[in-house]
Amino acid sequence: MRGRSARNESKSVRHLDGKRFLPNSSMLTKFGRAFRIRTMAFSVKGAFLLSSSAPLLLGLCGTALAQTSAPAGNATTALPGIEVVAPRRAQPPRRPRTRVTDGQRRETPAALPQTEAQVIAGKNDKFDEARRDILAPVGAGSYQLNQQAIDALPQGANTALDKVLLQTPGVSQDSAASGELHVRNEHANVQYRINGIQLPDGVGAFGQILDTGIIGSLDLITGALPAQYGLRTAGVLDIQTKADAFDNSGSVSLYGGSHGTITPSFEYGGTVGQTQYFASGRYLQNNLGIENPTPANEAIHDRTSQEKGFLYLSTVLDPTSRLTFISGVSNSSFQIPNNPGQPSNFTAFGVSSFNSALLNERQNEFNQFNVLSYQKSAEGLDYQLSYFNRYSQLHFIPDTVGDLVFNGVASDVYRQSVINGIQEDTAYRIGYAHTLRFGFSVSAERSLVNNASVVLPLDAMGNPADAPFQIFDSSAKTGWLIGTYLQDEWKITSQLTLNAGLRFDQMVQYVDANQLSPRISLTWKPYDDTTFHAGYARNFTPPQQVIAAPTNIALVSNPPNTQTPAVTTNDPVLPERSNVFDVGVVQRIHAIPGLEVGIDGYYKAARDLLDDGQFGQAYVMTGFNYDRGVNEGVELKATYTDGNLRLYGNLAWATQIGTNIVSNQFLFSPAELAYIANHFIFTDHAQQLTASAGASYLWDGTRFSASLIYGSGLRSGFANTDRLPSYTQVNLGISHDFNIVAPNKPTTLRFDIVNLFDSIYEIRDGSGIGVFAPQFGPRRGFFVGITQKL
Repeated sequence: MRGRSARNESKSVRHLDGKRFLPNSSMLTKFGRAFRIRTMAFSVKGAFLLSSSAPLLLGLCGTALAQTSAPAGNATTALPGIEVVAPRRAQPPRRPRTRVTDGQRRETPAALPQTEAQVIAGKNDKFDEARRDILAPVGAGSYQLNQQAIDALPQGANTALDKVLLQTPGVSQDSAASGELHVRNEHANVQYRINGIQLPDGVGAFGQILDTGIIGSLDLITGALPAQYGLRTAGVLDIQTKADAFDNSGSVSLYGGSHGTITPSFEYGGTVGQTQYFASGRYLQNNLGIENPTPANEAIHDRTSQEKGFLYLSTVLDPTSRLTFISGVSNSSFQIPNNPGQPSNFTAFGVSSFNSALLNERQNEFNQFNVLSYQKSAEGLDYQLSYFNRYSQLHFIPDTVGDLVFNGVASDVYRQSVINGIQEDTAYRIGYAHTLRFGFSVSAERSLVNNASVVLPLDAMGNPADAPFQIFDSSAKTGWLIGTYLQDEWKITSQLTLNAGLRFDQMVQYVDANQLSPRISLTWKPYDDTTFHAGYARNFTPPQQVIAAPTNIALVSNPPNTQTPAVTTNDPVLPERSNVFDVGVVQRIHAIPGLEVGIDGYYKAARDLLDDGQFGQAYVMTGFNYDRGVNEGVELKATYTDGNLRLYGNLAWATQIGTNIVSNQFLFSPAELAYIANHFIFTDHAQQLTASAGASYLWDGTRFSASLIYGSGLRSGFANTDRLPSYTQVNLGISHDFNIVAPNKPTTLRFDIVNLFDSIYEIRDGSGIGVFAPQFGPRRGFFVGITQKL
């Protein structure tokens, strides 16, 4: 009854003598037109209880009283009664009653406490975010593939890293001997970084030091790069190691199939105290180590065995700092594939006829790197200081008799490089509008290049004689690379960002040179789903020290022999200097949720354009320069994601031309030199049209995937004046997770088809500048694999 009485009191106003009355309808109509009464409830029993609208109510009451006639004399005046109806209040949802037994209390369940591993993972996530901010590629173009996107490719994590990159915009395929891939038609001008640390150049030709299985995400950064990115500037491949691999779990895998392929692998990661760790390893052997020089399904003498290992350690020292150690190793051996039916051209050691299918050339490669990084994140200041080293070794072993019979020279080539260096990068935020970034890098390289060539002497008539002798040419050098930069990211408005900086680079190698390089870019986001960028960068690109090692022309020319060049000019390989302009836009399409499209255009004008090639039977690169070069292109990209469906497509038009060879001229014939001196020619790796596309769909635990690459053909013929036919390769894959061991430890089975339609195409035909042998794309192959989560 008390509750009902209180509700009745709130709906009326009483006289002071206790009598209750209601206002007439005309009075309420006037009040309703003049004011909006939100909520009021009051009672007059010596005092009013007012709601939040009490002042308004008092005004209303004052108006009503003013309109009532004044009483005569001492007559008692009856105050009009006013009843105000409060608005209906939403009733809270009814909650089921809980029976509480003795000794129990009702209380909100508390969140489950985090495990120690989760706490450490959270701290490392913050450090990872700070590191990304230190090296943010402001104003440049970026294309990202995460671990899930890689796993969704046919072959998944068994896909070689270069094949993964072929699914990104503007990346074209080449043979292993010619660098495997090209970013925007550039040759060997790609920078590799792991967790922001630049890996120094190695000397390998075929083996890839990095395994796809370690990748958490990769970003291909192109365009007008900001000042923190120097030296290799066609593209930056920024790899972030797996961040979800520290939950004391791992996997073992076995994969194999066509071409005698078998590749077991493992990975395991966990957390101990304040330390996260991750280790992985892979072994690969097959009969298609290098591209087949014939269109046959199986290559002759093309076996390879490769081992790779990777280790990651990260320790949180305190809430603001951590220490990270990264190490990787690869050891590879290759047979050089044979091309049967080749004619014998010379006589050596009494042999004038040799079966080219029986040649026994081999190449061994070893690469190892270590990185130790200290990262600090304080209020408004983040920096990372790193020490790195890398050891690389390559040894090409000829078939002495066979190579002399076919080529007139048999070269035993050994290359070695040891690099040590430090790198420091800092980001300092000044208020909201400015972020200063600055840093430096210093590295010292000790390189050794040996070439022991067995050649045939020439008689007085210029004919080779069967009297082989050896020429030993060696070059050792300690070289330095020094770089520093300063830049400011200025957020002019919430939509417009200007990034401007300066970079200085100094090289002290076979050539001493330096350059001060301005960089500037503008990023505009008129809407959340639209991003424009435009930029300019001045670049300075030193040649790799091992491919710039000079050849002693006098040594290889006296006495005259089958190795003596027709041109004796041998100017040193120079650093490339270029101006790059880049503009692009990325747009998410509202009308089709999940669809993102982009377009990017670039133009590069270079002096001393760097290039390299295979000039001889040894599968090693030698560098040279064009006096001037132009590189331009347009890239289109699109991705679509809708739940378990992912589609993507990329199309690029590009061209690269150069003129006038100005270094290592002895590598060319007189006719080629004369032609190139007066004409702009296509570089051998220039491909005009490049495309890639793919799809994946996860249905009821089964993933279906497909990928495609298209190339209009690389250059061929005299001075690269011709080109190879276009080609298309399609791959398919299917995988399914089975809960055989445990629900949280799936067993994954997969089946893949490489080159579904068995397309036969040439990547190289053995002609063109710096191309020695033909190489064909892979024939159709079938592969199966099993992976068990641990």
